Amino acid sequence: MRDVLPARYGSHRLLSIVASTFLSLSTAAVALSEAIDDAALSNESNTSEWLAYGRTYSGQRFTPLDQINTSNVSRLAVDWYLDLPDEKGGIVSTPLVADGVIYFRTARDFVYAANATTGKLLWTYDPRIGDRMTEEGRHPQLFFLHGGRGLALWQDKLYTATVDGRLVALDPRSGKEIWSVQTLDPRSAQYIPGAPIAFHGKVMVGIAGTEFGVRRGNDTEWNRGYVSAYDAQTGKQVWRFYTVPGDPAKGFENKAMRMAAKTWPAGWWKWGGGGTVWSEGFNYDPELNLLFINTGSPNPTPRKARGPGDALFTDSVIALDADTGEYRWHYQLNPSDQWAWDACTPMILANLRIKGQTVKTLMLAPKNGFFYVIDRTNGKLVSAEPYTKENWATKIDLATGRPVELPSADYSKLGKALVYPGVSGPRSWEAISYSPQTGLVYIASYDLGTLYQLAGRKPFGRELEGFSFYDMLPSGTDTKGTLQAWDPVRQKRVWEVPMPAPIGPGTLTTAGNLVFHGQADGQLVAFDASKGTVLWQYPLGLGITAPPISYEIAGRQYVAQLVGYGSAHTGFAEAAKMGWQYGHQMRRLVVFSLDGRTMLPPEPPPQAFVPLSCPSFKVDPVLAQKGAALFSQCALCHGGSLAPYLPASPIVCSKEAFEATVHQGRSALRMPPFKDLSNEDLAALQNFIRSDAEEVLKTNH
Repeated sequence: MRDVLPARYGSHRLLSIVASTFLSLSTAAVALSEAIDDAALSNESNTSEWLAYGRTYSGQRFTPLDQINTSNVSRLAVDWYLDLPDEKGGIVSTPLVADGVIYFRTARDFVYAANATTGKLLWTYDPRIGDRMTEEGRHPQLFFLHGGRGLALWQDKLYTATVDGRLVALDPRSGKEIWSVQTLDPRSAQYIPGAPIAFHGKVMVGIAGTEFGVRRGNDTEWNRGYVSAYDAQTGKQVWRFYTVPGDPAKGFENKAMRMAAKTWPAGWWKWGGGGTVWSEGFNYDPELNLLFINTGSPNPTPRKARGPGDALFTDSVIALDADTGEYRWHYQLNPSDQWAWDACTPMILANLRIKGQTVKTLMLAPKNGFFYVIDRTNGKLVSAEPYTKENWATKIDLATGRPVELPSADYSKLGKALVYPGVSGPRSWEAISYSPQTGLVYIASYDLGTLYQLAGRKPFGRELEGFSFYDMLPSGTDTKGTLQAWDPVRQKRVWEVPMPAPIGPGTLTTAGNLVFHGQADGQLVAFDASKGTVLWQYPLGLGITAPPISYEIAGRQYVAQLVGYGSAHTGFAEAAKMGWQYGHQMRRLVVFSLDGRTMLPPEPPPQAFVPLSCPSFKVDPVLAQKGAALFSQCALCHGGSLAPYLPASPIVCSKEAFEATVHQGRSALRMPPFKDLSNEDLAALQNFIRSDAEEVLKTNH
């Protein structure tokens, strides 16, 4: 960690910004302590900062700044940039801006602070994630090589959550660690991919990975989802809310768990139940003193394996008392979900005029393909309509709030079914934005189906009583991505434009009637928020998987974009075709302003993924076929830009080198050892990878 004091830290919220102003540590601490609280985090009129993941508690990602607008956005150019030479993987996080400093999180959960007007690096914080990635049982954490998605601020502290389960409070002036708490069982494969939220003197995080369990010798103990709130100053746990009930013999924590238990079949707790809270879809309403969270899908997934019942509180939006963590209400999107359509997606709070009345709403566009408007005071459904291709329900019944399912989508009864949206949904954690000016929500999504079936390959090498959770995507499926403007009052699409690949990292909307969105082809694009017309675009030399933000300092508006291609979705075929290979281009933070005068250095152009020729390696077709099933454990990282492209690796050409790498791991790349794979398994994997390589080489010739 570099220890450098931000010279301008802590003053400009209370005083006008003067570049030459220097404050003492104590003065800076007092200014920040007085400023960042519930009032500041709720202040929609603050133009100078971006204090929370969604800018404010509402999660609207709308800035009232209009210096950059439809009439002059063509003049937008690079003001400054900060190279990140130590970064190789994807970057998906939302920066924060406070008191003239921009903070952001990257792959390996590094945290950076830089001067928000000059780009001067002030400090970095290394949580030393690699030290634990050599441990067995950490495999699921590999999927988040792109690191977490954001940070939180409260008074005089900056908060980050690490993939290995720690919640850490940092001194925002120096990057020094103040306190750190472990939020999950360190023996488990659980992890934290999302951003924390700070509210009312507390900071809260959720966890992911309940589907992987905790190893206890030769046995596996399954987990259930929860969120935990900690004292923002001391790190002491204040409360914890479980999202699904546990073993009845051990007693229920509260009335909500007792109520939820009635919706599960006998013995559910043996499989944990799921209900992870893995995204940063958290919002807080100070007036109602309600904290809103959303939850993951049930475990096990197929109804035939799990049994009857709605499986509360999976796939739900839940309102909690912010002081005590007590249950207030819930709305379940998919009762008895069997398609893995979790509700873990960013939500938006907005007051909408509906049928002549102002309604305090909560809005979300989740994986099941329907756009929901919910009354956030009581959890009642206001409306729901499909915003993307779907073939599983005729409607969401407004009287009951439940979907009217089509029998043709029930693979538990049919054995298999091709369903839209697929297991990845039309979107996931990617940010959406809402403009109070246009009244529209801006959503990036894609059409991608999944062939669900009860027998097939085993995701993550596991099988449950002969059932697979879901099978591979059908070959030849038409996959497209679009950016659309959605009217939440009329529940209608207003405009829609295509994206170059099925990746939409998130949108920003401004009072200048603009929507900013980064694309997989490396273009940062500004659209007319009312019409969808492209008004400006800038090539950043690498695909984008993080959402942009905007802020103002000394009367100048800036737009900031983190650039680092790589997420779970970059493994999709259309995304891989972009040609952004692992580590080939510089990762950086790029900041724009009107009439900026900085030029970005040229980057290597994208390249096709070309396999390495290994004439001495002879593929065994039988082993290659076996390896195809095993490769599902590798594909999420090695199928896109999160890790090296294996058919081009010389390591795969050597039996000894391949075995050593997989069994011992490579901590520098956050690859843990896969000691549970036998030499026979590795031979099968090696043959499958080389078989795929030779097929591509033959096609190219």
